[in-house]
Amino acid sequence: MNKGAITREAILWAIEECDRLGRTAFLETYGFKEAQSYLLLHDGREYDSKAIAGVAHGYGQDRPLTPEEFSGGREHSVAWLRREGFQVKLVRNPDWSRDEVILACDLVMKNAWKGLAVSDPRVHELSRMLQLLPDHQDVPRSETFRNPNGVARKTFDIATQHPQYTGKQTNGGTTDRDVLSDFLARPVEMSESAQRIREVLESGAFRDLPILDGDTADEYSALEGRLLWRLHVARERDKRLRQKKIDSVLQQGGRLSCEACDFDFEVTYGDRGAGYIECHHIVPLHVAGEARTKLSDLALICSNCHRMIHRKSPWPTPSQLRYFLLARQSGDPALDVPV
Repeated sequence: MNKGAITREAILWAIEECDRLGRTAFLETYGFKEAQSYLLLHDGREYDSKAIAGVAHGYGQDRPLTPEEFSGGREHSVAWLRREGFQVKLVRNPDWSRDEVILACDLVMKNAWKGLAVSDPRVHELSRMLQLLPDHQDVPRSETFRNPNGVARKTFDIATQHPQYTGKQTNGGTTDRDVLSDFLARPVEMSESAQRIREVLESGAFRDLPILDGDTADEYSALEGRLLWRLHVARERDKRLRQKKIDSVLQQGGRLSCEACDFDFEVTYGDRGAGYIECHHIVPLHVAGEARTKLSDLALICSNCHRMIHRKSPWPTPSQLRYFLLARQSGDPALDVPV
């Protein structure tokens, strides 16, 4: 079986078979489900793109492809159909990211926890803002991506999840509930996060940010959301800022040891560890702002403590983590409290 080796003629034969059998019988015959993301357009009609691509393999090859043997996305069926000159449209937009829900939830909170009508100017402004977010730059979007209708619907998804709402809930997702919970627990912090996201989007500062590596991106759990987290990481990796902090500590007669656990890379690794320490931005970006970094906002810490601080929110300061470590070492259960 040569996957993807289908001709335009074979695709047309599969379309003709679908027309003859009818959609339901066609899908059941070959074990496919209705398309959730992409549809093939032909002669004014819509077809399940993955099913058509799979069945087309049976015309000219030994058998059709089964649904488990290939994807219905851009890597397989969409690419094959488009290669032969067919139009394929996206029918499902990507799920809302945490950043997007933070912006929507902030709007709902400012509207007394009520959903907003599609005609509301604030809905149209948020729709414009969401078009700027980099969260879904590398995934397909339909023509309805974050349009005012979708934004208004999301505000009701959030509003109906509020614990004081007594009507019927709409189909809010896990991210909606998580962000709402954070807003209810920390309204000021979360509103500050939303404001910072808006400022960054308007400034265009995110365009030159590095892409986070997989581990870092997967484990982040900051209140700010992914965009401000990327800014935060970019700032911590700024070699000039880190060097200024190191120079400041050395000039005051200090040593390059972790402010939380006292680990010294040079003591442990010798020359290989000399001069090395990681730099942590103590104040979250939604509080500090983009252009107000002071050396006192930075801490020098080891890799392990750096990872533990960022592992989940709210982030402990290096001093809080140090207290926790000392309490653990003392063995006093009264002092052994999580940070």
